[in-house]
Amino acid sequence: MIIGTLFIWSIKFLIRPFVFIDPALKPLVGLAPNLIGSFLLPFGACWFFQRIFRLETTMDLNITCCFGLLLVVINEYLQLIPVFGRTFDYLDILSSVVGVFLGHLYFKRLMTRSMPVTVQAS
Repeated sequence: MIIGTLFIWSIKFLIRPFVFIDPALKPLVGLAPNLIGSFLLPFGACWFFQRIFRLETTMDLNITCCFGLLLVVINEYLQLIPVFGRTFDYLDILSSVVGVFLGHLYFKRLMTRSMPVTVQAS
């Protein structure tokens, strides 16, 4: 989670302002922090909250990703308040949805691989 946050900050504060980016790639660079941060959401939640709860079932993963996506959307709508000096963008929400979806799929795949196989007696 810390590495993901540092990565997002490096894109937002070091790469975008000071590095020339081809105008065709600017939308991608603008959406990258939301996409990557949302992709890392289940991994960060698993690591950060491991003492409170564990992501052991698909239902746990679904609830965690839905709650994280809700927080991301609320954060984006809070940017409509002019006091914060931020800008609201529907594409940020869309990239967050895509990122959470891809992170969910990948984390679910890792969960199913690491689960022990139980054999039922016939």
